[in-house]
Amino acid sequence: MNNMKKVNCFSIFLGFVLLSINIKAQDVHFSQAYETPLYLSPANTGFFNGYFRAIINYRNQWASMNKAFVTQGISLDGGLFKSKKRPAFMGMGLTIFNDQAGVAKIRKTTALLNLSGLVKIGKFHALSVGLAGGTAASNGNYSNLTSESQFNGNTIDNNFVSSETPYRQFTTVDVATGVAYEFNKFKRDQDHDDVTSFKLAFGAFHLNKPVQEFGAGSSYRLPIRLAYSFTSLFDIEDTKFSITPTLIFQTQAKAQELLIGSYVKYRMSTGTKVTGQKTQNAIGFGMFYRRKDALIPKLIFDIGDFSLGMSYDFNVSGYRTSSRGFGGPEISIRYNNLASSLFESRKEFR
Repeated sequence: MNNMKKVNCFSIFLGFVLLSINIKAQDVHFSQAYETPLYLSPANTGFFNGYFRAIINYRNQWASMNKAFVTQGISLDGGLFKSKKRPAFMGMGLTIFNDQAGVAKIRKTTALLNLSGLVKIGKFHALSVGLAGGTAASNGNYSNLTSESQFNGNTIDNNFVSSETPYRQFTTVDVATGVAYEFNKFKRDQDHDDVTSFKLAFGAFHLNKPVQEFGAGSSYRLPIRLAYSFTSLFDIEDTKFSITPTLIFQTQAKAQELLIGSYVKYRMSTGTKVTGQKTQNAIGFGMFYRRKDALIPKLIFDIGDFSLGMSYDFNVSGYRTSSRGFGGPEISIRYNNLASSLFESRKEFR
């Protein structure tokens, strides 16, 4: 019986160790990945309709399992020298992501500065190339963890000092690059403006394969993450509805993730040059599927320059028993400063 207790205690400790290794081996994870454009490709920096954009993301993955993964993110970006008369401009942005896992609160914080160059090709096409660079810092709190060396024969004794090597704090340099292409066709009606657009983007992250440390004498290089994304907007002509089919595929070492789905928006009020409004109010609902993992319904509320997205993961993978089918909530808040650029820039860049 004592041996069984000892094995169970050690198994728990080992589980936390393996969890921390998994955190370092893979990047942060979002179900609303399309609301993290700079995380998909540095080429998305400044590549949007408007002059300034700010996005806040929050995710609590597997919330029923004592906050196994809690992730926050913020991104700021905009166009430099962006003008109707210029066929090209620059984009600049900043992304900060913080990921925390388990009772040990193993945390990784990444901050990247993004730069891009964007150029219009013909009437309906635009191309962007981007670079990103910054730092990633990792640390943890191990006072809540127990190890085999603290087992006194009957139970865990916190007065015993753990003989396990603690997770080492470290900071590394990170580098990324990407390209993006967009087709954007605009049709202006008397009461609303119809847009048909889609964007293809590619991003490559951790190009320098930064060294990750786990403990004394234990380190490895973070694998390169590749992200391929298709995002779109199709206004249904002569209606107040639009659809946004989305497909995102990411790979890192042996891990792969495919996210596919769409949402439908209903425009309650629409911005046009005729009406004099520059922004729109809309409500939407969507459904997404992450392959072999989760079904993800989403609600969207657009109010002027702000957009609120709320989604929830319903787990359908092998973790369904442990998570009781509940993957966790995710929230995104986006601010897009259109200023007076809506009717000048929609024909040019998004």
